[in-house]
Amino acid sequence: MNQKEHVLNAALLGIGLGYVLEPAGDEATFRMVLAVTVPVVLGALFPDVDAHYGRHRKALHNLPVLALFLAFPIYFGNLQWVWLGVATHYALDVLGTTRGVALFYPLYSEEFNLPVGVPVSSDRAGLVTVLVTALEIGVAAALIWYAPPELAELGAQYVGQ
Repeated sequence: MNQKEHVLNAALLGIGLGYVLEPAGDEATFRMVLAVTVPVVLGALFPDVDAHYGRHRKALHNLPVLALFLAFPIYFGNLQWVWLGVATHYALDVLGTTRGVALFYPLYSEEFNLPVGVPVSSDRAGLVTVLVTALEIGVAAALIWYAPPELAELGAQYVGQ
């Protein structure tokens, strides 16, 4: 997807996840939406830096880069939601486009995708982005609401709640 679709995906995901985490619909919800949306959007934009410096959909579109963003909050105590932006960028490129991404680069250069995507330049890219985002919010809600208590506690410690 293009930058516009990645920003749309991240913004909608941040809003949806903010409401999942703090569903009251009051000031606390608004604060949670902001706390999640801003870093998710930043994370969603990061992988496309490789379009200008490196091999696009390879250099920064892989699991080792995601692992670095997952580890960052453990060691430094901030950027808890940036990893989610990076992960959702990959999900949108794998699920939403016909090209996919090289998840195991630099060890393996083949790009992975699912046969449900559209070309990046398609008029349906926005619709596919909204559908992928709805799936992501549904998965996040299911994990948050139905996860075993031990897993939920571990997740709360990870994100600093």
